[in-house]
Amino acid sequence: MINKKQRILIVDDEPLNIRILGNALRDMYQISFATSGEDALKIADRDTDLILLDIMMKGMNGYEVCEKLKKESKTQNIPVIFITSMNDEEDETRGLEIGAVDYITKPFSMAIVKARVRTHLELKRHRDMLENLSSLDGLTGIPNRRRFDEFLELEWKQAVRDASYLSLIMIDIDYFKKYNDNYGHCAGDDCLRRVAITLSESVNRPSDLVARYGGEEFAAVLPKTDPEGALFIADTMHSCIRQLRIPHSHSEIGDFLSISLGAASIIPTRNTSSSTLINGGDRALYQAKRSGRNQLKSLILT
Repeated sequence: MINKKQRILIVDDEPLNIRILGNALRDMYQISFATSGEDALKIADRDTDLILLDIMMKGMNGYEVCEKLKKESKTQNIPVIFITSMNDEEDETRGLEIGAVDYITKPFSMAIVKARVRTHLELKRHRDMLENLSSLDGLTGIPNRRRFDEFLELEWKQAVRDASYLSLIMIDIDYFKKYNDNYGHCAGDDCLRRVAITLSESVNRPSDLVARYGGEEFAAVLPKTDPEGALFIADTMHSCIRQLRIPHSHSEIGDFLSISLGAASIIPTRNTSSSTLINGGDRALYQAKRSGRNQLKSLILT
């Protein structure tokens, strides 16, 4: 498997500096650039692996940019290297205190720039690998409850800022205890893996997250998805699991494995919390199970 090139954002209001750094690094890395602090904040995202940041810029200076990056959840873990003509110890200390990982002074040696960039990108790659491992469910390989909780909080805050819909689907395998008891735990584990993969493949947008919520229960967080869209995705999930035709002769509602689903949608406000959406999804799921299982119910929350 070929590793995807890591992405570096170069921020400098002097195009010549961007060109020199970009030409030196583009063979090994993806390069993007910004000529102002304001533009850098718009461009930087979770796919940015390292930022080379000039301090002395017109408008917002590098210190201000770094402070704002460290306050945003989507950018706070991006390593920042200051590149500047300032070489006073106090200036360097200030940069490190607000979150920079390194400090390179101009005129810089390109060999030193490359070495430090390589070192910090390698460190970030290892951190990302550890973070990914800690966020995955050991049995199914999909995101775990911890990752679900983190992701839901991030998307809740974003939906508050955007005044946009956020939807959640809670999913439960029908009569899974009977499946486990009669087919054995090995078959049960294999069943959970197949269901997890199928549910994950039922959503097409990278922005959506399907996680194992606990036991035989799963959850899908759907940013910027209205009630109609959530219902469509829930129906797709229901259909995809039915098409697996996993035998379940001990189910009380059919010969094959089935799921019940509860969808809830809300436009979050600052006066509400993400628990509102979770409770709504749980209520809709309860309605689906109480109505006979192997079906979906939905709620629009206010």
